[in-house]
Amino acid sequence: MDTGNTSWILTSTALVLFMTLPGLALFYGGLVNSKNVISVLMHCIAIACVASILWLVIGYSLAFSNGNPIIGGIGNMFLLDISKDSLSGTIPETVFFMFQMTFAIITPALIVGAYVERIKFSAVLIFSALWLIIIYAPVTHWIWGGGWLAEQNIMDFAGGLVVHLTAGASALVLAIILGRRKNFPNKISAPHNPSMVMIGASMLWVGWFGFNAGSALAADVNAGMAMLVTHISAATASLVWMAIDWVKTGKPTMIGLVTGTIAGLASITPASGFVGPIGALIIGVCGGSICYLIVNIVKSKFNIDDSLDVFAVHGIGGIIGTILVAFLAHDSLGGAGYANGMGAISQLVTQLTGIVTVLVWSVVGTIIIALILKTTIGLRVDSKSEDKGLDISTHGEINHEIKLK
Repeated sequence: MDTGNTSWILTSTALVLFMTLPGLALFYGGLVNSKNVISVLMHCIAIACVASILWLVIGYSLAFSNGNPIIGGIGNMFLLDISKDSLSGTIPETVFFMFQMTFAIITPALIVGAYVERIKFSAVLIFSALWLIIIYAPVTHWIWGGGWLAEQNIMDFAGGLVVHLTAGASALVLAIILGRRKNFPNKISAPHNPSMVMIGASMLWVGWFGFNAGSALAADVNAGMAMLVTHISAATASLVWMAIDWVKTGKPTMIGLVTGTIAGLASITPASGFVGPIGALIIGVCGGSICYLIVNIVKSKFNIDDSLDVFAVHGIGGIIGTILVAFLAHDSLGGAGYANGMGAISQLVTQLTGIVTVLVWSVVGTIIIALILKTTIGLRVDSKSEDKGLDISTHGEINHEIKLK
């Protein structure tokens, strides 16, 4: 065991959990109507609890135990084969388990942004649980657990495919099946608390250092570069999004800037351990501009109510970084280079294979889960509850500053 590496991953684990609780919760909570804030916070913390227990029971075993190229085994259910002295590389396996648990928490929590203000709480819990086992665990095994994509030398350092594409694709499908909010898109209320959004986004930014640099699984030069490029991409995409907003609307908005921040962070995630500063700048520019474009296409052209732009920001961001890393990993650009026998073109083929496979798996799996829930317990609250707001209609709680009519 290396104590330095262990210390860094312990810290990174706390940082990644901090991304969800309270970072993502505040980011999403500030974007919704004031009568639905508590429901969004409840979604995030309840998913964290459900995912934690499932990760212990079966998720970790399916993702990281020895099995076959498609799925891991069940030998590590409840961590029965792991003691406090077991190692994963140079860190305790208990620490690796916890670090990966925080990824399993934030990934289904990202999907919350697609269904806010209109979904049943029971559906949130059951969907998230089934999704984690059916979609997230197998994809994690394919890429990080020694599965078939890992054998092809796919580059996904911290979750462009495992986290962002799975969540983004599933969010879009669930938003379509669930249906649009009332009065979408013309009479949807503006974000009720932009200050909360900025605070949440800032927490996500700080936590992302654990997300990306922690994925080196060591306190080494790879972690240092991953941290550097994560920050550069986030800053670049923030300015790009703000600039486009400024030109288009005549005003530089804070909501726009911090949405660009998240787009830049999502885009650099798969490439963070493989590219240098120049690559980070390029990915930041592409993430900020392309994700901005897709937001408008999803909502304006296709009229899909992916309420908080999960697909456009996370799904597309993950795809952008996953594609660009095939070229930007070249050592002439300050990248880490390629595996033996791989070059830019062969790497691109592998990256595209991963994108298509993960996209199809996520879409099909989400359709099946969502349709089963829709025909059994139902997905959507009734019209009266939606009008009243989920805070009071579902949870019987309300912010003190909000007065019921």
